[in-house]
Amino acid sequence: MRQNWFKRFGWFYRPVSVIGWSLTLGTVALSVWAGIAVDRHSHSASDTLIGAFPYVALFVIMLGWIASNTSEAD
Repeated sequence: MRQNWFKRFGWFYRPVSVIGWSLTLGTVALSVWAGIAVDRHSHSASDTLIGAFPYVALFVIMLGWIASNTSEAD
């Protein structure tokens, strides 16, 4: 029997285990780090958003894929 890390909540996945919470918090931390790193070389808020978007999108897509594969079946 496998342990579920996430539970489906509408269109989203909610972490239900320590591993799920760790992955979620790690994704948030990486997204903040990417935003700060991009902001060092940006001249405006739009530069920061445009520069950080690919990284944040990649992190969120990866978390979504992991969550969909480690959640309980409907």
